[in-house]
Amino acid sequence: MIRKSVGLFALSLVLLTSACKQESAADKITDADMRTIEAERALIGKYPKVELDKEVHDFGNIKEGDVVETEFIVKNVGETDLVISDAKGSCGCTVPEPPKEPIKPGESAPIKVSFDSKNKPGTQEKTVTLTTNSENGHEMFKIKANVTPTAGKPVYIPNNK
Repeated sequence: MIRKSVGLFALSLVLLTSACKQESAADKITDADMRTIEAERALIGKYPKVELDKEVHDFGNIKEGDVVETEFIVKNVGETDLVISDAKGSCGCTVPEPPKEPIKPGESAPIKVSFDSKNKPGTQEKTVTLTTNSENGHEMFKIKANVTPTAGKPVYIPNNK
């Protein structure tokens, strides 16, 4: 019985001393970790920057029911890769198709935008909002059109009394 107690005590002592070994944070950081930290420090304050070839595209006069398309060219004039994580039109009739891959500094990519004029007679102005990793986090541009109503279809004219 004493022999078992001494054995358990010795085993507990060994486990206790090995479990309590203090490792400093410096012992865990490798040279590769330091290079990564330095690279991240170098990027602090550096963002991609969006430059659009145009801020508004006017389709002019189109017939109601037409689906029209255009492209906006997005150029990254910043210092790091530009990532467009989301693109949304201000309504379901406006559909943007952003690039799926990051845009490298100095490079450009198209964003195709389609507009469905079905049930949209009159002057139309729609906004496309890009969610990006730029400094302000979003960019916006517009499309416009004057949609001629379908013949024979009643047009709503507000009563201005």
